[in-house]
Amino acid sequence: MPHQDTRILLLEGVHQNAVTTLKQAGFARVELLSGALEGNALADALQRADVVGIRSRTQLSDAVLQTAPHLQAIGCFCIGTNQVALDRAQALGIPVFNAPYSNTRSVAELVIAEIICLLRGLMRRNQAVHEGRWPKDAHGACEARGKTLGIIGYGNIGAQLSILAENLGMRVIFYDIQSRLPLGNAEAAPSLDALLAQADIVSLHVPESPATRELISARELYQMKKGAMLVNAARGQCVVIDDLCEALQSGHIAGAALDVFPQEPKSADEALESPLRGMENVILTPHIGGSTIEAQANIGLEVAGRFIQYLKNGTTIGAVNFPEVSLPLRDNTHRLLHIHENRPGVLSAVNRLFAEHNINIAAQTLSTKDSVGYLVMDVARSDSEVALEQLQGVDGTIRSRRIY
Repeated sequence: MPHQDTRILLLEGVHQNAVTTLKQAGFARVELLSGALEGNALADALQRADVVGIRSRTQLSDAVLQTAPHLQAIGCFCIGTNQVALDRAQALGIPVFNAPYSNTRSVAELVIAEIICLLRGLMRRNQAVHEGRWPKDAHGACEARGKTLGIIGYGNIGAQLSILAENLGMRVIFYDIQSRLPLGNAEAAPSLDALLAQADIVSLHVPESPATRELISARELYQMKKGAMLVNAARGQCVVIDDLCEALQSGHIAGAALDVFPQEPKSADEALESPLRGMENVILTPHIGGSTIEAQANIGLEVAGRFIQYLKNGTTIGAVNFPEVSLPLRDNTHRLLHIHENRPGVLSAVNRLFAEHNINIAAQTLSTKDSVGYLVMDVARSDSEVALEQLQGVDGTIRSRRIY
């Protein structure tokens, strides 16, 4: 398919940078919608798209993807990819790209702001002044300097937060299931319980997985120091909200800030249903960790760039569910992409068929991941049509296409 005919659908107000970048690269058919879609509206929209870009609200479930097997690529204009059925996308030969680095700073800065607000009790003081009172006292107001920040999950965001917190004079400890090199003076805690017992503020920065679901429940909350505080800008399912509410009401936890929730509103007009609403020592923000102008602009560029590389030359670097392949383009050739079941004999079958039809392979690379193999080949332009026909008949083929 010529690039100018590729239909690209971008949902949820993806930054205009993405549209501009794609059009500058020759992709003329870009449709941008401001909101998320679901149900029949989503199914209908996917029927007119070869590529789709989403943020966190649109759910590309197993059932949804099975109705749109023609999709060539999916882009998550955010860090998380749990809103996409990655295994189904892989089985259908659809690489999924995300933006794991572009909003790390914005999330880390929000967490720092929330830590300071919690420590100074800014929420109740702000409200009091608005209501005509003047609570000019130091009761319950503390500095960040000298406090211990416990970071659970020391990936891109956790490490960035670590640096900012140290610059405030905080002591930083972290816990991660993987071995991580500490930055600055951060120290690795030997266990989650050890971190919880030491930290004045605990901040979560973990992916959504079975292991992190309900990671913080009553047990963990009461492992924390009395008067400690909790920040969650990771995933809503990581904290048991009812247990947190009880720990706050009992006074064991002194304050909390949440940017993510187990069930989030689907639109700006819908209210968040949570027992934490109305608590003066709790900050509730509407999943805005990555919602800065700078972060969204960078994300737009990052994911759009991955789309362009994949659609123009088959590069899958950065795909979360797919073999990562990058092969420089060669003059006077057409590129063939062959996505197939990862099983023995596929490559030999391809090479045998090409030899039988006297098709010379100018360049070739194969990579596999889980159940999928990804073969990229360059052949002479005069041979590419026959070569594509032969590829499509190889046993185990999921999909194949030609890049001009």
